[in-house]
Amino acid sequence: MIPAGAGRALFVLLTAKRRLCASCRLTMSLSSSTILNEENSQGPKRNTARLGSLELQTPSSFQDNPLQKLQLASQEVLEKAKKSGRSKCPRCSSSRMFYCYTCFVLVETVPTTEIPTVKLPLKIDIIKHPNESDGKSTAVHAKLLAPDDVTIYKYPCIPEYKEKRHEVALIFPGPDSVSVKDIAFHLQKYSRKGVCDTDDDCSKEPFLKKARVEPTEEKDLNECNSSNMNEGTKLKKIVFIDSTWNQTNKIITDERLQGLLQIELKTRKTCFWRHQKGKPDTYLSTIEAIYYFFVDYHQEILKENYKGQYDNLLFFFSFMYTLIKNAKRGTGKE
Repeated sequence: MIPAGAGRALFVLLTAKRRLCASCRLTMSLSSSTILNEENSQGPKRNTARLGSLELQTPSSFQDNPLQKLQLASQEVLEKAKKSGRSKCPRCSSSRMFYCYTCFVLVETVPTTEIPTVKLPLKIDIIKHPNESDGKSTAVHAKLLAPDDVTIYKYPCIPEYKEKRHEVALIFPGPDSVSVKDIAFHLQKYSRKGVCDTDDDCSKEPFLKKARVEPTEEKDLNECNSSNMNEGTKLKKIVFIDSTWNQTNKIITDERLQGLLQIELKTRKTCFWRHQKGKPDTYLSTIEAIYYFFVDYHQEILKENYKGQYDNLLFFFSFMYTLIKNAKRGTGKE
């Protein structure tokens, strides 16, 4: 039988030990999540579960990891950078982890040669809302990983697309949005519409003088016309909007974006840890939308088997996803 005083002392000792272990687990979790702390000093607060000073969303996809099957380059360079801590941006000298989200460059501890690059079949314009927090945006991932094909504009400084709208499409959900597989069909209509914009009367068929064509030449001529039509309606550029969903209205209603074919990615679900409350899980982060578009484009338009050609677009995203998932598991909030 244990004396009352000794029993109480033992109880206090065991309680302190449990608290110490819990504190250790929390400290370990926070050490892997501090790379994103800088995001929380920017922008409006959202409905989140808090982990230290890191705000976390809880999308349903946290329960299973759809990113684990990606064919990614080695992320050892990111592991090393995480252990060494923040480093200076070579341009603005700000203290950053992995990359500078303001200058779109890697920090000093992350060699450019160890970061993969992705070649895209189309050019990308990303229109960034002026109030979108730089540290929370994933648009920088695209610029770092596909530097030759990605341009980021800060609204309202955006290009004019009117003369090119038969070869440009906008990724944005809406009642008139189409799927990726229907792009070619709809761009042909946009091409014809573009011609009508410059004609006085589009209701009349133009009178064309036909040159005499020998039967042996007719087949070649038809093939040539078909080739020219396909070339004239070929998609060349995709526009993405980088903004919280509640702020997109200002950009999507801009007259410079009117008349563009809109495409919606209806079957993909987000893994973004900052998914906004009240929005469907098919509303993707910018880098997810870019990645999934090109996967669908590769299969539906190029008609080629997908073998991970664009997986490295999620090089940074997947690494951060894993860090946050592990941090949540460490605090028992997964």
